[in-house]
Amino acid sequence: MNPEIRIVEEKVLSDNWYTLRKVTFDYQRKDGSWERQSREAYDRGNGAVILLYNKERQKVILTRQFRLPTYTNGNPTGMMIEACAGLLDKDNAEDCIRRETEEETGYQIREVKKIFEAYMSPGSVTEILYFFVAEYSRDMKVGEGGGHADEQENIEVMEIDFEEALSMIQRGEIKDAKTIMLLYHAKLNGLM
Repeated sequence: MNPEIRIVEEKVLSDNWYTLRKVTFDYQRKDGSWERQSREAYDRGNGAVILLYNKERQKVILTRQFRLPTYTNGNPTGMMIEACAGLLDKDNAEDCIRRETEEETGYQIREVKKIFEAYMSPGSVTEILYFFVAEYSRDMKVGEGGGHADEQENIEVMEIDFEEALSMIQRGEIKDAKTIMLLYHAKLNGLM
């Protein structure tokens, strides 16, 4: 633990969908003095995300679904184009992404490669996201995808030309950070 941080109080503000906590803590400054601060942190658990790509056909699999926070922040349809992702729950990151890939896209992938991990919004959200890539082929399609009805998912599966996906970023059609990171990773590392 960091000796420059002393937790004074933790208070649960909301425990509805996930958990929002207000944490009051003392922080030791570089000059040795202590300063009391309060911050709120949203804990939704950790997650995993994957870019499915087909090098031979120069295609990627992405999804489209409604995201309320984007809608309330001015996205007129609330629809977002994203790489397949999900929360770990009690799984490890690789098991999670294999499960989510089949549920959301209908593909049962053979090999996955972890490429990095990142905090997506470290100023307010506790989540760390594990990033993966995997090649897919048509013979790996075992279902329709679309997500779990129990989880109120209504996911559209999209197969897109890789260069078109990159152009969609430039045109503002893909605004999801994790997806942009994965597409640029594929470009920079010669996956496509």
